Amino acid sequence: MKKVLLLCASPRKKSNTMEVVEECANKIEENGLETEIISLRKMKIQSCQACLECAKTHQCSIDDGLNEIIGKIKEAEGLIVASPVYFGTARGDIMSALQRIGMISRGGDQFLSWKVGGPVAVARRGGHTATLQEMLMFYLINDMIVPGSTYWNMVFGWQPGDVGDDAEGMETIRHFGENVAQLIKKIN
Repeated sequence: MKKVLLLCASPRKKSNTMEVVEECANKIEENGLETEIISLRKMKIQSCQACLECAKTHQCSIDDGLNEIIGKIKEAEGLIVASPVYFGTARGDIMSALQRIGMISRGGDQFLSWKVGGPVAVARRGGHTATLQEMLMFYLINDMIVPGSTYWNMVFGWQPGDVGDDAEGMETIRHFGENVAQLIKKIN
């Protein structure tokens, strides 16, 4: 069965970002695809060291659990990443992960090419669009396909559960999930 991997970068146990990711995954599953959500919450993702070992070994030389995630990305047809907004940008661990994943793909067999997905940002007040743009760069440089939605993939919320009050934001995410699933089915 075709699969979409969803990465959640929130450090909180009960997080708005995870609630949004789960809603997106539910919509993807309703459209006939399998999903897997991976939380980076307990991981300590390090930044790329530019050692270029990945070009030889096709995996990262840093042993922090990211290679296991990369194995799952390789098997999936889709990849969605979601981050809370911190001071107007994505969390550092998700950006470190994306940079390393991109280095391994670009230095090897370009396993990211033609995967479908996109970024999601969750914030209390602002910084959504800058965060989306920051994460979107990963998709575009890696020859990935990013479907649209009815608005940008952003939801407002601060306290756990607040995102449920952002009806338009949650509907945007559901529509995005449906578009990811439908596009994967059309391509494959």
